[in-house]
Amino acid sequence: MDLATLIGIILGFACIIWGMYDGGDPSSFWSLSSIAVTFGGGLASTILAFTVEDFKNLFRALPKILRRKNQSPYQIIQLLVELSQKARREGLLALESNQDQIEDNYLRKALELVVDGVEPEIIRDSMQLELDNMSIRHGKGIAIFKTMAAEFPAWGMIGTLLGLINLLKAMDDPSKIGAAMSLALVTTFYGSILGNWICTPIATKLQELSTEEIRIKEMIIEGVLSIQSGENPRIMEHRLKTFLSPEQRENYERLINGNEVRSEVQPNRAHI
Repeated sequence: MDLATLIGIILGFACIIWGMYDGGDPSSFWSLSSIAVTFGGGLASTILAFTVEDFKNLFRALPKILRRKNQSPYQIIQLLVELSQKARREGLLALESNQDQIEDNYLRKALELVVDGVEPEIIRDSMQLELDNMSIRHGKGIAIFKTMAAEFPAWGMIGTLLGLINLLKAMDDPSKIGAAMSLALVTTFYGSILGNWICTPIATKLQELSTEEIRIKEMIIEGVLSIQSGENPRIMEHRLKTFLSPEQRENYERLINGNEVRSEVQPNRAHI
């Protein structure tokens, strides 16, 4: 789990606990029936909108997604430059000896197509198709969490209505008013927490991770096709840097000029 996710979880939990204990009784915030209405109802609505297979795929991949470390664009650019230099010195077939040492499956598949002599247009179409399908899979996971982010608060309001109805029916019996009011308020509380502290941030995180992964893979496509065409490595490097933000370009140049990029690239790059 990355540091930002960990900080967000801990800080949000601390704020909620602080609010519960500040002049109140924490036990007032516990209601099993409210949890059943809010969480169960929201989950039921989300399951209704998607398929069981979608949920299986999501929760199978979610731990890997949230724990993974993003690929360094500096690392990818430097690796592609080195592969380009080797291809110009020894030919495209020389890249075959390095394929098993490249950890990125997407880059390895693209290089396999290059070594096999596949046409550039076919390589681009094939890799872009894989990228599009990956984007669709990511989009389903993001849509599930966005749906839950909308459904949990909605079911919190449904729980509030249930509590108010019971409250009105119990007006002649004061002993039942407290339980009904608790259901009315606590369900909204649970719905807001689940929607705004859990589901919306996770959906945003998944969207950001997906966007970054797609950007890296698009950069790989351009780099591999440049290697195949025999383009000058420095021209290719300049073109790949257009995928970086201005701040990232400055960092990349500083790393290159300070000979620091190799220490960052070394752990995951092929030995060429």
